Amino acid sequence: MNIARAGLYSAIGTAARLVAGLVVVKLVAWAAGPDGVGKLGQFMSLMSLLAVLAGGGISAAIVKYVAEYRDDPERLARLLRAALGYALCAAVLMGLAALLFSRQLALWLLDDVRYESLLRVLAFAQVGIAFSNYLLAVINGFMDVRRLVFIQVVGSALSIALAAWLSWQQGLYGALLALVLGQLLWLAIGLPAWWRSPDFRPGMLRAGFDRDMIVRLATFSLMTLSSALCAPLVNIAVRDHLAAQFGWEQVGYWQAVTRVSDAYLLFLTTAINVYYLPRLAAVREREELKRELAQAWRQLLPAAAVLALLVYVAREWVTRALFSADFAAANALYGPQLIGDVIKIGSFVLSYLMLAKAMTGLFVLSEFVFAASYLGLVFVFTRWYGLPGAVYAFALNYLFYLFFNLLVARRYLRRL
Repeated sequence: MNIARAGLYSAIGTAARLVAGLVVVKLVAWAAGPDGVGKLGQFMSLMSLLAVLAGGGISAAIVKYVAEYRDDPERLARLLRAALGYALCAAVLMGLAALLFSRQLALWLLDDVRYESLLRVLAFAQVGIAFSNYLLAVINGFMDVRRLVFIQVVGSALSIALAAWLSWQQGLYGALLALVLGQLLWLAIGLPAWWRSPDFRPGMLRAGFDRDMIVRLATFSLMTLSSALCAPLVNIAVRDHLAAQFGWEQVGYWQAVTRVSDAYLLFLTTAINVYYLPRLAAVREREELKRELAQAWRQLLPAAAVLALLVYVAREWVTRALFSADFAAANALYGPQLIGDVIKIGSFVLSYLMLAKAMTGLFVLSEFVFAASYLGLVFVFTRWYGLPGAVYAFALNYLFYLFFNLLVARRYLRRL
């Protein structure tokens, strides 16, 4: 299977996830307007942050090592026992932390203590979310794309129904609650589907401790955690800055455009995750690795450019369809954002080389450096250009990141 075929298979599951996400955004836009969409972005950043921390940040590590050890049953069993134990311990710790600081988080992120109970629900859900992420990562590592797609489609359909019902009952609060409960629905669908997999063994559901495997997972998780921590935290900081400078309504316009970007890029990033990471982890020959990198660029960059162009041409219709006429001011932000999206995909193709080959120190350093540079550029450009400065900063920062990854890839291939 190549990346194009993997992308084709995963497109169905991606479309289901995309529709589910856009339904929630649409419901929030109807119920609470631009202000509510801005707060939705804050809550989703917190969920992303907790989901990665609760699982110990090892989903990508599980994908990598399952791909490597799938023909070595003894090492695979050791890896999965250690991974499950690691993830569950991290989930309990993060759940307790979220429970302890639920009031402060509600005030900081959502400006309303009434959301404290929602944060408590999120805290208690961490163990289930961590187990769901473990399950999906194992299936991904075996490259069982069809089973992964089935879980995504059914889980997303149930999530849409739940979001519609809860938002109708409780408005913005209900829509946010549906995001949490929807993660647990994926687990309810995923477990029976996994049990029927030819790769499934009962021992894969047993947690354990294996020092060697824990060290491998912990080392690799530094890369995932640095990426997962930086993105939500920086986005939270950007929203806080934009809200302080321009108000939450303006944050809603910026959030709307970034949500559209996340939505259509999901088709490409899912293909990269499903096929590219396990494939790069398994490739050891220089020429074969060069072919994989070249193939990914030839297929993904034109696809990103075409999708970005289509979104730009249809931006007014997209904004009205996904949000409402109240979001018309967001249309002026699409151009720089979409240029940044194309550059982002080009840089991601190369950055996955650092993940697959466990270049831990370099990857962690780059994540923090470019997160800091993005935040700095936002502060500077919004002072010069107002709200559009935030999307200018996004595009320029990813251009710098692309140049960095080109240097890293050339250096690695020369030394291989």
